[in-house]
Amino acid sequence: MPVTDVAIDKIKDMIISGELAPGDRLPKEAELAQRLGLSRSSLREAVKALCLIRVLDVRQGDGTYVTSLEPNLLLDAMTFVVDFHRDDTVLDFLAVRRILEPAATALAALHMGEEDIAELGALLDELADAPTVEALVANDLQFHRKIADGSGNPVLCSLLDSLSGPTARARIWRGLTQEGAVARTREQHTAIYEAIAAREPELARSWATVHIAGVEQWLRSTLTPAGDTAENDIAEPEEPAAAAS
Repeated sequence: MPVTDVAIDKIKDMIISGELAPGDRLPKEAELAQRLGLSRSSLREAVKALCLIRVLDVRQGDGTYVTSLEPNLLLDAMTFVVDFHRDDTVLDFLAVRRILEPAATALAALHMGEEDIAELGALLDELADAPTVEALVANDLQFHRKIADGSGNPVLCSLLDSLSGPTARARIWRGLTQEGAVARTREQHTAIYEAIAAREPELARSWATVHIAGVEQWLRSTLTPAGDTAENDIAEPEEPAAAAS
């Protein structure tokens, strides 16, 4: 194993064991290198690598600290990597989003506070009657980020946030090319909001599934040559029946 990897593993072990906790300052370089049996150069390289993935934070003139290790901070590195996706993998990202987002929406119906629900409704009201595609997509990103945050699960929220970038271009493309896409998006957002406001988690889950699967199905049919759709096509999503009053 390369010496730098050994150094990374040793610092990682110190954090996992609790010897170093979030917010703790690492011992001085010379002391830590001697203690771990490492050269100071390999230790520096390990610190640089752990800073890149937000595990450590070097404060100029103060020292090196363990970060908060909060999920949104650690998963920020995943967002950076995901941004390098190729266009031919966007369907894979949408498929993952179709798995995660309905679950987050159902959780939001259970856990989102009344004030946050009101803000979610206000987001829908902010949109003009005939918005540009760019305005619609920006509003769409805010709407879904608000729901993910309302799920009460910071890991799930961070994962969904990291997936928003690769699918944004597909949403813009759909808005520009598919007839009725803007109106359909607004209607589905309203249905999702109403299900959350009514504290109907399964109805909220169903509408979120319809919403995400519709984008995925449109993109799949657009990218797949005629005659080759049977193998990879997903079922036409059906709109859920209204909840019984």
